[in-house]
Amino acid sequence: MTPGTALDRGRAAFGRKAWGAAYDALAAADARADLEPADLECLGTAAFLLGRDEASTAAFARAHQAYLDAGNPARAARCAFWIAFGQLENRDHAQASGWLARAGRLLDDAALDCVERGYLLVPQAVHRAVAGDFAAAMETFQRAAEIGERFGDPDLVTLARHGHGRALINLGHERDGITLLDEVMVAVTAGDTSPVIAGLVYCSVLSACHECFDVGRAREWTAALTQWCAAQPDLVPYRGQCLIHRAEVLQLEGAWPDALEEARRARELLTRPTEQTAAGAAWYRSAELHRLRGEFDEAERAYREAGRLSGRPQPGLALLRLAQGEPAKAEAAIERMAGERHDRHARPWVLAACVEIMIAARRLPDARRAAEELAHLAESSGAAVLQALAAGARGAVLLADGGAQRALPMLREAWSAWEALDAPYEAARIRVLIGSACRALGDGDAAALEIAVARRVFAELRAVPDVARVDALSVAGDRASATPLTRRETEVLRLVAKGMTNRAIATVLGISERTVARHVSNIFIKLDVSSRSAATAYAYDHHLR
Repeated sequence: MTPGTALDRGRAAFGRKAWGAAYDALAAADARADLEPADLECLGTAAFLLGRDEASTAAFARAHQAYLDAGNPARAARCAFWIAFGQLENRDHAQASGWLARAGRLLDDAALDCVERGYLLVPQAVHRAVAGDFAAAMETFQRAAEIGERFGDPDLVTLARHGHGRALINLGHERDGITLLDEVMVAVTAGDTSPVIAGLVYCSVLSACHECFDVGRAREWTAALTQWCAAQPDLVPYRGQCLIHRAEVLQLEGAWPDALEEARRARELLTRPTEQTAAGAAWYRSAELHRLRGEFDEAERAYREAGRLSGRPQPGLALLRLAQGEPAKAEAAIERMAGERHDRHARPWVLAACVEIMIAARRLPDARRAAEELAHLAESSGAAVLQALAAGARGAVLLADGGAQRALPMLREAWSAWEALDAPYEAARIRVLIGSACRALGDGDAAALEIAVARRVFAELRAVPDVARVDALSVAGDRASATPLTRRETEVLRLVAKGMTNRAIATVLGISERTVARHVSNIFIKLDVSSRSAATAYAYDHHLR
């Protein structure tokens, strides 16, 4: 193969986004005769997209020097930016800082007014965002976007507007930020930006969707990112992140085997040391799916890997302990987690787990506090996922506290929300609670219907622990149905079993204390018991507590 032929093939492969073929051909051409600076940039870009970071840096460094030799400081500065970009991705902050300083000096020495000035503003804006100064970051991103518009550079405009949108979200202007990110994504999906910028923005926008609990947008942009990656089989840097997001979406939709496969593939791709946190997220997703399927040994191993790589095996590990019949460990873990500070995306899931575990432990005041905090987060966010979580949590606490009548509207609200989100597992879990509430109110037919539908969903998903719980609940229901008590007497007995006085029961049920005393007397007669402790024992034996 002659150098010219290799070069032509490399350029053609680069144009059709065949990064492996482009890299091989350009490297072959370079081995025969030094490439021109523009072709070295293509070689560096292809290497970056293949995950060959050292080769990418070397190619851009050579292009940088070639542009300097040719008297083109602006393009030399652009190459320095891309070197720094790659190093920042790998967390080599000191080297990145040096290349950015060199680029800035080149432009200052030449007194150039050029688009590269805008590119150099982007790392400054990112640094301010990382430091928590989102207002300053937003202002810097805006300046960069203005420079990009003035010089007609779509990559810079897209990169800067994307940063502006993320800053708006962090400043609490979520709707405006998401709108700006939608606008940015139009440019990306239209193919107006280079592959490196497109991949970066895709992943960042998906992260923003998940942070905002915007399931609809997450689904839409995950599908778009999956299609974009599929068109570039050799692509490495963004494929792992893409698969994690896709696994989350598939889990929500109930496609658990597919979600497990995507999480596994993500773990295989996220092998670089700098991708440890992302790899931990992939292991955590695998662990969650194994837990839901009752594969506890596999879940245990995956949670431990998640903890080792990212330090974040919770709250899933606490829920695993609960499912394994180790409530004390679950309580200790979730109590510690609830007392810590978390980012805005993690906190709601910790609170939801806290509600579930504290209800199981009969620590209803703690469960109620977690549910109230979750409701506050849902109200301030407006996200459908948080509203579904909050309504379900508050309904579950009311039901556990004997307030089945008040729990039902909240539980039905939660079920409707999960149904609208096309989340079959979460909707089925709520149906079990609705069935329990109906049973507590004496409507056995409605209870049986709700629980049967939920069991069918669990069986289809192969959610083995939930099937077992539903079957146990059905047996308990059969026992409860044999009780001679009326619906109101059953309600009173549940509250007696909680250790409540007649006065407290009267307040909860909105009836007189004398009426409560009459119900308690009737309960003693029908159950042939003579004390509240004996009545409580009956409630426990017949799963009426």
